[in-house]
Amino acid sequence: MNETESHMQFALCLDNASYEASLELGKLYRVVIDDQAEARGYVRIIDESGEDYAYDIERFYLLTLPESVEQTLLLAIS
Repeated sequence: MNETESHMQFALCLDNASYEASLELGKLYRVVIDDQAEARGYVRIIDESGEDYAYDIERFYLLTLPESVEQTLLLAIS
């Protein structure tokens, strides 16, 4: 596990075309690490349904945030 994998990642939605009910443009989503999805060009996120789904990685900008920011975001979304 490298340094970026030790922290939870978040993804900023840049494109919700055809997924307007599942993704909000400009919203920050929690990433679920999935090496198989990543190898195929997808990122698995917890979307508006509250479930994790794989989406084309080009729809998002991936962010690794400082741990204190991650904790604040996780408290806000729980």
